[in-house]
Amino acid sequence: MISHMDHHLPTTEAAVAACRAIADEYAREMKVTHDIGADQTSRRTAAGVGVTTDPDGSLPHEAFVEFGGAPRVTVRLYPEDDALIAVEGVECPDIPREDVPAFLRSVFGDLAYVKARRFPPGYLLVVPLPGDRTHKEYMPLLSLTPWLSSRVR
Repeated sequence: MISHMDHHLPTTEAAVAACRAIADEYAREMKVTHDIGADQTSRRTAAGVGVTTDPDGSLPHEAFVEFGGAPRVTVRLYPEDDALIAVEGVECPDIPREDVPAFLRSVFGDLAYVKARRFPPGYLLVVPLPGDRTHKEYMPLLSLTPWLSSRVR
């Protein structure tokens, strides 16, 4: 069952802490890489050399989280309050930062599944979220890993 989290994750560091708690909860190893400064974060490549702050003076912070074990899961937390989560190589972009813990719990708690599609042929990775919401991501036919194959419905 998905726990309804009322966590407000105002910063990248708060989201990393939530990821660390989930790693502990599911006995997963976790590795984090931090990119701090406009010249280091992936969405600010036009910032210029040596420019570390945004025009408003803030210091953007991005983190890349890798979880050990199966399924292979990575999370890129962006300063703009969203994340890119990849499950077995299937990229799920634009996940609100607030939904990252619920998304991870669905995947690690065996609630996520793969649904076959007839047209266009392929599959959907379906990740249940609180409030009767789901995140669905299209996958081509050839992208099924053993973990994804074991979750086809």
